[in-house]
Amino acid sequence: MARLKAPLLLLMTLAFMGCFQTPSTSEIVGRPDSQRDELAGGPDVQSSHVSGVSARGAQFAPVVKRYADRYGVDWVLVLAVMQQESRFDKNALSHKGAFGLMQIMPQTRMELEERLGVGETLTPSNNIKAGIYHLKRLSRAFSTSSEEDKTLLTLAAYNAGLARIKDAQALASHLGEDPQTWKGVRSALPLLSRRYYTLHQQVWPEGQPKAGTFSDWRQTTNYVDRIAEYYGHYDVAMR
Repeated sequence: MARLKAPLLLLMTLAFMGCFQTPSTSEIVGRPDSQRDELAGGPDVQSSHVSGVSARGAQFAPVVKRYADRYGVDWVLVLAVMQQESRFDKNALSHKGAFGLMQIMPQTRMELEERLGVGETLTPSNNIKAGIYHLKRLSRAFSTSSEEDKTLLTLAAYNAGLARIKDAQALASHLGEDPQTWKGVRSALPLLSRRYYTLHQQVWPEGQPKAGTFSDWRQTTNYVDRIAEYYGHYDVAMR
């Protein structure tokens, strides 16, 4: 896998989404894992590999690596997502109700609990497991994109929601941009705001994006940019 370096679009030449494989039923269904055992550390992550990384983040590295390996995700990138989402606060709660290290929304949390066969996704171990599995699932929507674009689009969907990114893809296609690229989607995201209602009428019979208008596009683009930056730091410190 390519190491992430500036600028951003060179940073994100990752292959982890392309490596996702659908887990077997035996891998998914089971009792909630023991938080105590997994967060205690292990031979996979030695202290010499985490110098320069906050102890707060490093303590979760063993459980992140376990589930990242299981679902075929770059475990260092997952740490970068956690840094952006919760700053490694296992009790983080957003004003919209997103909870935990991976900041999973209530409705998504219920769906993931059912799919994973766990009773809850609030404890750190299960929250991480659910978040990684959710990243894997989102990546399937971008299977025709390049590996780099698949990664970027998946991160954007994790932040803004898959429906928002699908709306941006529709706009990009209407404007002659490539909807399978992050560049095309990124340029279309601002056009989901209410001020472009006349454009929306040209694209959707209902006269507006399917997921509604979207004014927080800067948050999504900044989100992707920041994760790339964090990844660069963690990739140096933890490999």
